[in-house]
Amino acid sequence: MTNDNQEKVDRIKAELENVMDPELGVDIVNLGLIYGVDLDEDNNVKVTMTLTSMGCPLAGTIVSDIRRALSELQQFGEIGEVDVDIVWKPVWNKSMMSRYAKLALGVHES
Repeated sequence: MTNDNQEKVDRIKAELENVMDPELGVDIVNLGLIYGVDLDEDNNVKVTMTLTSMGCPLAGTIVSDIRRALSELQQFGEIGEVDVDIVWKPVWNKSMMSRYAKLALGVHES
Protein backbone atom coordinates (compact mmCIF):
# COMPACT_ATOMS: atom_id res chain seq x y z
CA MET A 1 0.00 0.00 0.00
CA THR A 2 1.34 3.41 -0.90
CA ASN A 3 1.83 6.08 1.73
CA ASP A 4 -1.00 8.09 0.13
CA ASN A 5 -3.37 5.13 0.40
CA GLN A 6 -2.29 4.44 3.98
CA GLU A 7 -3.02 8.06 4.88
CA LYS A 8 -6.50 7.76 3.32
CA VAL A 9 -7.18 4.52 5.19
CA ASP A 10 -6.08 6.20 8.42
CA ARG A 11 -8.44 9.14 7.72
CA ILE A 12 -11.28 6.75 6.96
CA LYS A 13 -10.69 4.92 10.24
CA ALA A 14 -10.60 8.24 12.09
CA GLU A 15 -14.00 9.13 10.58
CA LEU A 16 -15.34 5.71 11.55
CA GLU A 17 -14.52 6.52 15.18
CA ASN A 18 -17.46 8.95 14.94
CA VAL A 19 -19.87 6.06 14.29
CA MET A 20 -21.37 4.89 17.56
CA ASP A 21 -22.91 1.54 18.27
CA PRO A 22 -26.41 2.77 19.19
CA GLU A 23 -26.88 0.15 21.90
CA LEU A 24 -23.49 0.39 23.58
CA GLY A 25 -22.63 4.07 23.05
CA VAL A 26 -19.03 3.31 22.04
CA ASP A 27 -17.64 3.81 18.54
CA ILE A 28 -17.38 0.85 16.18
CA VAL A 29 -13.59 1.14 15.83
CA ASN A 30 -12.88 0.89 19.57
CA LEU A 31 -15.43 -1.90 19.87
CA GLY A 32 -13.28 -3.88 17.44
CA LEU A 33 -16.07 -4.23 14.89
CA ILE A 34 -13.96 -2.97 11.95
CA TYR A 35 -11.95 -5.84 10.47
CA GLY A 36 -10.59 -3.98 7.46
CA VAL A 37 -10.67 -0.88 5.29
CA ASP A 38 -9.59 -1.36 1.68
CA LEU A 39 -9.23 1.06 -1.22
CA ASP A 40 -9.31 -0.01 -4.86
CA GLU A 41 -7.54 1.76 -7.76
CA ASP A 42 -10.51 4.16 -8.11
CA ASN A 43 -10.44 5.05 -4.37
CA ASN A 44 -13.66 3.13 -3.74
CA VAL A 45 -13.82 2.02 -0.12
CA LYS A 46 -14.72 -1.39 1.22
CA VAL A 47 -15.29 -1.53 4.97
CA THR A 48 -15.29 -5.09 6.30
CA MET A 49 -16.89 -5.31 9.70
CA THR A 50 -18.96 -7.41 12.04
CA LEU A 51 -21.61 -6.72 14.63
CA THR A 52 -21.72 -7.65 18.30
CA SER A 53 -24.45 -10.19 17.57
CA MET A 54 -25.94 -11.81 14.46
CA GLY A 55 -29.45 -10.67 15.28
CA CYS A 56 -28.47 -7.03 15.72
CA PRO A 57 -31.56 -5.05 14.72
CA LEU A 58 -29.50 -1.91 14.19
CA ALA A 59 -27.27 -3.19 11.36
CA GLY A 60 -28.96 -0.89 8.85
CA THR A 61 -28.54 2.10 11.13
CA ILE A 62 -24.83 1.41 11.58
CA VAL A 63 -24.29 1.00 7.82
CA SER A 64 -26.14 4.30 7.19
CA ASP A 65 -24.04 5.99 9.87
CA ILE A 66 -20.84 4.71 8.20
CA ARG A 67 -21.92 6.12 4.84
CA ARG A 68 -22.81 9.44 6.50
CA ALA A 69 -19.47 9.58 8.35
CA LEU A 70 -17.56 9.08 5.09
CA SER A 71 -19.72 11.39 2.98
CA GLU A 72 -17.49 14.43 3.54
CA LEU A 73 -14.48 12.53 2.19
CA GLN A 74 -16.63 11.65 -0.83
CA GLN A 75 -17.77 15.23 -1.34
CA PHE A 76 -14.17 16.42 -1.51
CA GLY A 77 -13.25 13.66 -3.96
CA GLU A 78 -10.87 11.86 -1.61
CA ILE A 79 -12.80 8.59 -1.86
CA GLY A 80 -15.31 7.07 -4.26
CA GLU A 81 -18.15 4.70 -3.50
CA VAL A 82 -18.48 3.15 -0.04
CA ASP A 83 -19.36 -0.52 0.38
CA VAL A 84 -19.93 -2.06 3.81
CA ASP A 85 -19.46 -5.82 4.02
CA ILE A 86 -20.80 -7.38 7.22
CA VAL A 87 -19.09 -10.68 8.00
CA TRP A 88 -19.47 -13.18 10.84
CA LYS A 89 -15.99 -14.70 10.87
CA PRO A 90 -14.07 -14.23 12.93
CA VAL A 91 -16.83 -14.04 15.50
CA TRP A 92 -16.63 -10.84 17.53
CA ASN A 93 -15.86 -11.10 21.23
CA LYS A 94 -15.03 -8.69 24.03
CA SER A 95 -11.28 -9.28 23.70
CA MET A 96 -11.40 -7.36 20.38
CA MET A 97 -12.33 -4.12 22.14
CA SER A 98 -9.74 -1.45 22.80
CA ARG A 99 -8.76 -0.64 26.35
CA TYR A 100 -10.84 2.54 26.03
CA ALA A 101 -13.98 0.58 25.09
CA LYS A 102 -13.44 -1.90 27.91
CA LEU A 103 -13.11 0.92 30.43
CA ALA A 104 -16.16 2.74 29.03
CA LEU A 105 -18.28 -0.40 29.28
CA GLY A 106 -16.86 -1.65 32.58
CA VAL A 107 -15.44 -4.83 31.03
CA HIS A 108 -12.69 -6.30 33.17
CA GLU A 109 -9.69 -7.73 31.41
CA SER A 110 -8.80 -11.24 32.44
